[in-house]
Amino acid sequence: MARFTDEDDALLGELGVEAETKKSARHTPREERIIAGFEEVQRFVDQNGRAPQHGEGRDIFERLYAVRLDRLREQADCRALLEPLDHQGLLKEGKRARPGFSEGIDDDALLEQLGVNASAPSEITQLRHVRSSVERREAEEIANRQKCEDFDRFKPLFQQVQLELESGVRQTRPFELKAEIEPASWFIVGGQKAYVATVGEIFTNPQGRTDARLRVVFDNGTESNMLLRSLQRALNKDEAGRRITAPVAGPLFAGESGEGDQASGTIYVLRSKSDHPTVAAHRELVHKIGVTSSSVERRVAGARLQPTFLMADVEVIATYKLFNLGRAKLESLIHRIFAPARLDIEIMDRFGRPIVPEEWFLVPLQAIDDAVEKIKDGTIGEYVYDPKQAALVRDVR
Repeated sequence: MARFTDEDDALLGELGVEAETKKSARHTPREERIIAGFEEVQRFVDQNGRAPQHGEGRDIFERLYAVRLDRLREQADCRALLEPLDHQGLLKEGKRARPGFSEGIDDDALLEQLGVNASAPSEITQLRHVRSSVERREAEEIANRQKCEDFDRFKPLFQQVQLELESGVRQTRPFELKAEIEPASWFIVGGQKAYVATVGEIFTNPQGRTDARLRVVFDNGTESNMLLRSLQRALNKDEAGRRITAPVAGPLFAGESGEGDQASGTIYVLRSKSDHPTVAAHRELVHKIGVTSSSVERRVAGARLQPTFLMADVEVIATYKLFNLGRAKLESLIHRIFAPARLDIEIMDRFGRPIVPEEWFLVPLQAIDDAVEKIKDGTIGEYVYDPKQAALVRDVR
């Protein structure tokens, strides 16, 4: 179909016919590059909830986007081209570009002015902030958020948590490497408070580890359906990553629940069904002792695929319910008590790599029962475990 010229549009106007004002979808190669570059900036804003910013501490790509956006804002022809696409209002923010950068918007030139030699592949690929494809996928899953349509339900919760942090009712703690994530738990990741609204059905991932799909709501009104292990990795890698404690403070182990007490987790004792010679020879004494915030059944799902469970099914021997305590602290205490009887065993994971599990002990169940009772009554500090007697004995040092 023939295209209308400006003269045609004017003639139609004089005749009282409204001409279509929409520009042709065809663009010059330069315009295509400008649009593609602007769309990258828009994706950054969608993922991070803010415009890219300058600064030495910023990711090199964010700095590149910030400079690119400055140049696009300053150039009238670029603004005219992009304004119909600017649903985020990015071109209206700021009037002048950052001083010291050239008028061009070529990415290689921008990288060079940012101190990156784009012509040297080794320098580009070895930049500290350039991530591997796996890291990028993990980061994208964390950053790939969408608007939380029912954020009004959660906003009062965030406000309450902030008040409780300010008053000391809640505190922040570093996220432990093996800490578990459960529904209604709170974290700080990427500088934002995050609330785990739901935890989906547990499944086993291709690496043989249990995982689950989460609904995580953030304090900026966005949410993500990231994987549980993706959130764990993000918290572990974030130097400022924190968990927010529950608004209760009590003894290490409160035994039976009382009015106002909150269930915190479960100590579990497992026995392995592994056919490993050492395990088979001492099956009645070889026990795994751990602490979980979820159900024990969920914790041991897919045990035969996980090195921590000796690549074998397990049997639950005993459980002890916990109230008002720090799970990681308790687990560390129990493992320290039975450290002299830690099982020295090496197994192969499903990929043939040697693994040395650390939570298995050569102790009778009675000794574990005694340890739990002494934790309850607060006397555990007076005892040590003697492997020769296979029992807790009073520490006379």
